[in-house]
Amino acid sequence: MRCPDAFREVDVERPQIPERVDRPPWSRRAGSVLTSLAALIATTVISGPAAAADPGGPCVLERGDVHHSEGLDTWNTGYPRPTRALNAVMIFLSFPDAEPYATPDELVSDHFPGTSDFFRRASYGQFDLRVHPMRRWISMPEESTSYAIQRDWDPAHRTAYLRDAVAAADPAVDFARYDIVYLVADPDAPGIDADATKVVNFDQPLHADGTPLRRLVTVFENHPPDLHVLAHETGHVFDLPDLYRRPTDGGDDWDTRVGDWDLMGSQFGLAPDPFGWHKWKLGWLRGRQVTCLRAPGRTLHSLEPIGAPAPRGAPGADLRTRLVVIRTGPAEVVAIEARGAFGNDAGICAEGVLVYRVRSDIASGDGPIEVLDAHPGSEACHGESVYPKLADAPLGVGEALDIDPGGLRVQVRDRTADGAWSVRITGDKEP
Repeated sequence: MRCPDAFREVDVERPQIPERVDRPPWSRRAGSVLTSLAALIATTVISGPAAAADPGGPCVLERGDVHHSEGLDTWNTGYPRPTRALNAVMIFLSFPDAEPYATPDELVSDHFPGTSDFFRRASYGQFDLRVHPMRRWISMPEESTSYAIQRDWDPAHRTAYLRDAVAAADPAVDFARYDIVYLVADPDAPGIDADATKVVNFDQPLHADGTPLRRLVTVFENHPPDLHVLAHETGHVFDLPDLYRRPTDGGDDWDTRVGDWDLMGSQFGLAPDPFGWHKWKLGWLRGRQVTCLRAPGRTLHSLEPIGAPAPRGAPGADLRTRLVVIRTGPAEVVAIEARGAFGNDAGICAEGVLVYRVRSDIASGDGPIEVLDAHPGSEACHGESVYPKLADAPLGVGEALDIDPGGLRVQVRDRTADGAWSVRITGDKEP
């Protein structure tokens, strides 16, 4: 099977020169408006029609049946794809048992323009998230304590909350104008649990103003809120999974899979810029920026750091290689990218070449991505990193990582004057 022309497929050694791509626990006319709220669910959503996401090839994992699958052969059109400007409304909800201390304007500034700026940098300027705040409080009919708000929310109470919120806002909001809806609760109301912020998906969409509402972002953050919390939740709106693996033993060690890398693992990470795999999935990297290896053999690649900005004026025309992908199984690839102190990763702990596995058959919250640690015997950035064992995971110049099973070896040969990383990949085993 051959990669299409949009991919760089490599079978022999030769240099490739750039040509100048649901929520962690620590993060804190009404009758005609609503339809079948009893069908609400928090962790699954009916699959929408599929649309081609990028040209096919052996490195493009098929989208699986699991929630927020990491497959990217098709795009689930039930989710908005952030390759254009999207409009979001912020609705501020107050309750009879509390007088808000913060103003809507103050709560807007908690999240914007920071969230829009994060996505602008991550997308190389290709995605514009435009927020439209209501700038006044909408009164909920019941006291905040009556909704029993918490992280693992009882479906009946959650349904009541969403029913009341949409009905209360409908006279003042034209939902047809917006791609994303943020429901922001008064952070000082007594029934608010800051750990309950999440995206709620619908088995069958609600309808308001003739518009299907497939998911709502429920925000219960403190003021000021957790870092990057709205960017993380908005990532779910774009079909990105939680990258942590939720402990089943009641423990609090959620960060062992990806550590600081990608805000879908932890919004507090020192390197929250999305993985190159996610940028490819969302449409911010094109196939021509991704090198696909069928059988590595011995190849040499020049990798532009994933967070480095695109050439001025033409983000969509950037031809520099940002990601190398090797198919290693029916639902698995190994991905290789360079990370540096650029943009969203300005606070990175260790620069270098990052290697990770991606599985399209593992659901959100079960660890679909695993960072491979190039320095398993060391830790870094204690007191800052969310998981110091992976904070220094990238390879530096002169270092190598052997990947088993599979017989792959990734070695960093050099770093060029313009900041690109020269990487040799060897392996004799067919994927």
